[in-house]
Amino acid sequence: MRWKPWARWGSVGVVASLGLYACVVEPRWAEVTYPAVHVLGTAPLRVLHLTDLHGRSPGSLEEQVLAAVETEKPDLIVLTGDTCDHGTFAAYRGFLERLHAPLGVFAVQGNWEHWSPAADEVATYQAAKITLLVNESRRLRDDLWIVGFDDATGGTPDVARALQGVPAGVATIGLMHSPELFDRVAGRLSIAFAGHTHGGQVRAPLFGPLWLPQGCGRYVAGAYEEGGSSLYVSRGLGTSVLPVRFLCRPEIAVVDVSP
Repeated sequence: MRWKPWARWGSVGVVASLGLYACVVEPRWAEVTYPAVHVLGTAPLRVLHLTDLHGRSPGSLEEQVLAAVETEKPDLIVLTGDTCDHGTFAAYRGFLERLHAPLGVFAVQGNWEHWSPAADEVATYQAAKITLLVNESRRLRDDLWIVGFDDATGGTPDVARALQGVPAGVATIGLMHSPELFDRVAGRLSIAFAGHTHGGQVRAPLFGPLWLPQGCGRYVAGAYEEGGSSLYVSRGLGTSVLPVRFLCRPEIAVVDVSP
């Protein structure tokens, strides 16, 4: 059966519109999400979770992040890796320096920080007053500690070393890039934050992600629970491999942790 001209051109128009949306609109259209997580033994806490920025130079997405910081007033900001993936942090320093929260800003490395290491990464984080955690922990409050693990895909996570010194009975926040690591630490943390998956980045209706990178395990996006520990996997902000997103908007997660 031959297609009528109007049907043929209509199909071309639909495909072109979807391509324009996936390449231009959705990758720049961040969604602020508000997951709620219950954790025993801690006072209420608001965490702004950023991941997979894959930043080169600040743009509209970064402005949306800074607006969320001012509007949502988080107690803590965490970055779970793949912040910059092209061998330098220099162009991103101004953006990172504007991130602030009463309990501080903490980061871990992702696979891209290992695959394309930046000589200025540590210095940039220090200038921005962001604490980079590589298999180590820090006290946030008497009832709350934060633990950062090296990435399981590109690095060498050391769970015992990271948790060393964390007192028994305190609430513990874990930061990791690849969420598959959560299977090794579930039951030893109160809540963990991860990225890496991009939520699939491109999703098909009724089918879900067309592809997920190594290191995701059974995790895609959203909240999970295992062994008494909670995990939140963000869809992330940037894109990887191809600069497209479809049915998987960039995410700025504002996570309210309550007793």
